[in-house]
Amino acid sequence: MNLQNRVAIVTGAGGGFGEGIARRFAREGAKVAAVDMRGEAAERVAREIGGGAIAIAADVGDAASVARAVSETVARLGTPAILVNNAGVTHRNGPILDVTEQDFDRVFRVNVKSIFFFVREVAPLMRDAGSGTIINIGSTAGIRPRPGLTWYNASKGAVNLVSKSLAVELAPWKIRVNVICPVMGETGLLQDFMGVADTPENRARFIATIPLGRLSRPEDIAAAAAFLASDDAAMITGTELPVDGGRCV
Repeated sequence: MNLQNRVAIVTGAGGGFGEGIARRFAREGAKVAAVDMRGEAAERVAREIGGGAIAIAADVGDAASVARAVSETVARLGTPAILVNNAGVTHRNGPILDVTEQDFDRVFRVNVKSIFFFVREVAPLMRDAGSGTIINIGSTAGIRPRPGLTWYNASKGAVNLVSKSLAVELAPWKIRVNVICPVMGETGLLQDFMGVADTPENRARFIATIPLGRLSRPEDIAAAAAFLASDDAAMITGTELPVDGGRCV
């Protein structure tokens, strides 16, 4: 898989899956714009990657902030050939009536509205360049939902479906769109997903639902993203790819 000199925007790149994707893309030769609301985290990742990586502090749920992030990427690195909409949040696992309107709005703003903003900015650039690939990070939660995460599940169901719809609509512009659906992962959101303290005993309860017997890791999602971004996946679009150790079987 060779991404040599391709410009990639990765959101939520200051940690977790996004950091793993940014690092893998850089190893494959891409020039990476690590976008994160936490500017210092994005700077750390870009600094550690080195080479052509840059850090951009941006609020993915704000139209003007997204437009600035894309403009800065173009000015400093060139036209993006790859967009990874990875940034995501959740509400804490718990009874549905305990989720506040603020929780709900935040989840959909970051998980869904951000894709609207980035596609609106990046798709015309890819169209004019003749091709591109968009990878959205959905979730098994949008395929096989867990109780206690209803509104998060709904947001990821939206991500999964919008990816397929975008694939059809953007295909005439030679823009491929796919969605990766990780199972619960070893990231900073794990405790909120579980709704209990992150202890070995509590992890074991959730791991027991995954046939391969472990949580997903950033390198798992990064490997899938690197494949989908590469020419090896030139005929793949509209795919909902679970990286889930068998959770959705």
